[in-house]
Amino acid sequence: MSLVNQNNLMYNFSARSRRNLIILMGLGLLLILAGYLWHTFAGDHAAGHEGAAGHEDHHAGWGQRFWANLLVNGYFFGGIGLAAVFFYALHFAAQAAWSQVFLRIFSAVGTFLPIGMGIVLLVIACGDLHLHHLYHWMDADLYDKASPEYDPIIDHKEPYFNRLFFYGRLLIFMGGWIYYQYWTRKNSMQGDLLRGNDMISNWKRNIRNAAIFLVFFGFTSSVYSWDVIMSIDTHWFSTLFGWYNFAGWWIGAIIVFNMLVVHLKSRDQLEFVNPSHVHDLGKWMFAVSFLWTYLWFSQFMLIWYSNLGEEVVYYAQRWEQYRGLFWITMVVNFAFPMLVLMSRDSKRNKSFLLFTGLLIFFFHWADTFLLVMPGTVGEHWNIGGLEIGMFLFFLSFFIFWVFRALSQAPLLQKGHPFLEESLHHHI
Repeated sequence: MSLVNQNNLMYNFSARSRRNLIILMGLGLLLILAGYLWHTFAGDHAAGHEGAAGHEDHHAGWGQRFWANLLVNGYFFGGIGLAAVFFYALHFAAQAAWSQVFLRIFSAVGTFLPIGMGIVLLVIACGDLHLHHLYHWMDADLYDKASPEYDPIIDHKEPYFNRLFFYGRLLIFMGGWIYYQYWTRKNSMQGDLLRGNDMISNWKRNIRNAAIFLVFFGFTSSVYSWDVIMSIDTHWFSTLFGWYNFAGWWIGAIIVFNMLVVHLKSRDQLEFVNPSHVHDLGKWMFAVSFLWTYLWFSQFMLIWYSNLGEEVVYYAQRWEQYRGLFWITMVVNFAFPMLVLMSRDSKRNKSFLLFTGLLIFFFHWADTFLLVMPGTVGEHWNIGGLEIGMFLFFLSFFIFWVFRALSQAPLLQKGHPFLEESLHHHI
C-alpha cells in the first residue's frame, strides 16, 4: 500500500470546525425562533382586526408549518443516510473494486440513518397524538359512517392504515435498515485487522448480507415512502412514487460523497483517491440525476396525459400554488448536471463538482419540500425564518454528525481483497 500515508488516515474533526457547526446550528434555531416571534406579532395584529378566532387559526397554521418542515428535513436527511447504506451494500453485492477507497465515507454518511428515522417516527407519532394534522387519514371521524366527515375512499383503506399494521411495518423497516447499518460499520472496523483466509471469509459474509439487505431494501423503501409521504395526499397514489423518492435520496447521497471528497482533498487527505476515482463518483452524480429526471417525468407525463381527475389533482395543486418552485426545481435538477457534468474534464474538476453539487443538493431538498407542503399547509406556505432556520439547523447537524463519524475510524477500510486494485484504479 505504497500509495497510502499511514499517518494521514485519521480525520481530525477540529475544535474550530465543531464550534463553527454548533454556531450554525444555533443560528438555525434563532431563525426558527425569530420566525415564531414574527408570526406571533403578526397574529396578535391580525387578532386585533379579526378577533380571537383569527388569532388561533394563525398560530395553528404556524404550528402546522413547523411540523411539516420537521418532516421535510427528517425525511430528506434520513433518506440520504439510507441511500448511503444502500450504496455501501450495492458495492459489496456487485463486488466492485474501484469504490473500495470510499467505503468509509459511505459508512460515515450512513450513521445519520437512525437520527433521520427517529425524527420521521416522532412526527408520525405526534400526529396520532393530535399535536398536528399533517396526516388527514388519522382523523377517526373519516371512518365513522354516521359522521358528516365520513370519507368512503379513506375508509376503504382502513386495513392498510390500521395502527398495529402501520407502526409494525415501519418499525420492522427502520429496525432492519438500522441493524444492517450498525452491523456493516462494526464489521468494517473489525475487518481492518483481518488478513488471509479470515479476510476472504469476512468479505464473502459481506456479499451475502449485502444481497439480503438489497432485496429487503427494494421492497421496504417504496412502502416507507408511501406511508410517510404519499399518505399525506391520501386519495392520490402513484406506482412510480417509491422509485422516484429513492432516486432523490440516492442523488442526495452521491452529492454528499462528492462534497466530502472535495473537503478531505482540500485538507491534503485521501491521497490514495486519484482523478479516476473522482471521475467515477462524478459519473454517478451525472447518471443518478438522469434517473431522477426520468422517474419525475414518467410520473408527471402519464398523469398529465391521462388527465384523470383523481390523479391530476396532485399536480394541479402544485401548478396553482407552487408553480415557480415546481418548475425551477425540475429544471435545475435536470439541466445543471446535464450541462455542467457532461464532459470528462468537468467530472474531475473539484470546482465544477462543488458548484453543481451544492446547487442540486438544495433543489433536491426543495423537491422534498414540494412532496410535503401542498398536502399539509396548502397555499399557506412560505420560505421564511422557519424554513431557512430548520434547513440550516439540520444541514449543520448532519455535517457535524458525519464529520464525527469520519473521525472515529481510519479513512481507508483495509480488510478488503480488492484494496490494491482500488488503490491503482485508472481509467
